[in-house]
Amino acid sequence: MNWSAAAAFALALAFNVLAAGASKSADCLTCHDDKAAGFQHSVHGAFSCTDCHTSIQNYPHPEKAAAVKCDTCHKDAVSAVAGGVHASVSAQPCQGCHGDAHGILPARDPKSSTYASNLPRTCGTCHGDAKLAKQHGLTEVYSQYIDSIHGFALTKDGLLVAASCSSCHGSHRILHSKDPASRTARANIPATCGGCHAGSQREYMAGIHGQALEMGDSRAPVCTDCHTTHQITSASNVSWHMKTTATCGECHKHEEETYRDTFHAQVSALGYVETARCWDCHGEHQVLPANDPKSPVAKANLQATCGKCHSGVTASFVSYQPHGDRHNRQAYPALYVSSIFMNLLLASVLGFFALHTLLWLNRSLAERRQRGANPSGESR
Repeated sequence: MNWSAAAAFALALAFNVLAAGASKSADCLTCHDDKAAGFQHSVHGAFSCTDCHTSIQNYPHPEKAAAVKCDTCHKDAVSAVAGGVHASVSAQPCQGCHGDAHGILPARDPKSSTYASNLPRTCGTCHGDAKLAKQHGLTEVYSQYIDSIHGFALTKDGLLVAASCSSCHGSHRILHSKDPASRTARANIPATCGGCHAGSQREYMAGIHGQALEMGDSRAPVCTDCHTTHQITSASNVSWHMKTTATCGECHKHEEETYRDTFHAQVSALGYVETARCWDCHGEHQVLPANDPKSPVAKANLQATCGKCHSGVTASFVSYQPHGDRHNRQAYPALYVSSIFMNLLLASVLGFFALHTLLWLNRSLAERRQRGANPSGESR
């Protein structure tokens, strides 16, 4: 038999199998007509009812038939779900996401519950229910995701490439974030986010934070420490800019305190956006220590770094200490003395004017009493 004849035979056989399946299904649907519309247009519509309902082969059949086992065809997917967190919270995890078996549509169908833009709403059925979330010790995350840059891009702008639930958590084998094998386990987050943000991941791993994580330091910040998990805001958003100092300060408390004393921090507190913050000087993802020649805060690079905002930067200009500690007499004696002098000067000026105000008030009250005692204004 030549190849063309073999192909024709296989095609004819497949057609006959499908035709036979459709014929059997038609027999079933004469009674179960409530399933007909959904089933015929579903991904299972080409199969026979008895392919899934294997315990039913004859008519009449028992009303309470054995439950359908999806692993008859979807062995790998069912095995993956069984090893994940959903297996313990749902008796029918497959239908929880894919819907009723008689109306399941392929994931590429815009009407499917697992279509990219529909997936957040599908997951939100449980993860958007505050009561259910509390029952299982979870956080209600659906509303956070929908308002995030990923959720907005997917559901409002229709960008199907935007990250959705499965992009981060996986499809079937979804594990708890405390499980080392989970895609959302702390050590795995850079790789998970790097599935879309490859450039940022590469820079992060080349920086001191990524290197520390790679060496097993669990304290090293990862993507979610700075950008949060679900409620991720655009880095170009003004409100995000205003919060970055506090974000870095969660780990670098001393540096945040010393930064708060600087001019940059003071004008930032007044609401100015165009002022230097942590990442303007240290970089965004590839953060390096000051003794690294590639660091933007390395001594040789300071003029270029400060020059991004300030024109005509000289060597003297960059001698400025952005994290000088005015309380540390040994390390910053001039700053320590200047701080004490300025505090004394401020106290003296305020004290002088407070005393001046009290004396003025006392004189004003005395003159008022005098006018009250002599209303005609005649001198005595």
